[in-house]
Amino acid sequence: MITQSTFNLSLTVNGKSWSGEVPIEETLLELLRNRLRLTGTKRSCESEVCGACTVLVDKRPVSSCNYLAFEAHERSVLTIEGVAQNDELDPLQEAFIRNIGAQCGYCTPGQIMAAKALLIENPHPTREQIAEWLSGNICRCGAYGAIAQSILEAAQEYQK
Repeated sequence: MITQSTFNLSLTVNGKSWSGEVPIEETLLELLRNRLRLTGTKRSCESEVCGACTVLVDKRPVSSCNYLAFEAHERSVLTIEGVAQNDELDPLQEAFIRNIGAQCGYCTPGQIMAAKALLIENPHPTREQIAEWLSGNICRCGAYGAIAQSILEAAQEYQK
């Protein structure tokens, strides 16, 4: 029996098309970090528990550590590197800085990506909705209050 070991992948990452042959077992995280050198997405638990590897696929948050690269075929992927536009930080990134929502910074890319997905789906979240939505993102520094405040401020900024 012959099995396919590679896949011809085409996708858009941060607004740019990419295509190439990838091993079928390669994760989206590995593709982003190793092939595309987009290292903002972090490797941590590798079991969909911590949220450090969160990226958006077609505007929905996914744990890229367990999401196979071929599953993103003909889809749009947004990483932390693609959030800023034209060398200007996104209001969400600015709010994280202003409120010290990024302490050590390790979880920050995943937190921002999950928050971005939340604000796409619900532009007027409450603190409770933020806590529920981000329950899969662990911050070892315990900056949850600052993170929630950052998201609330960014939501207001997006309204303008």
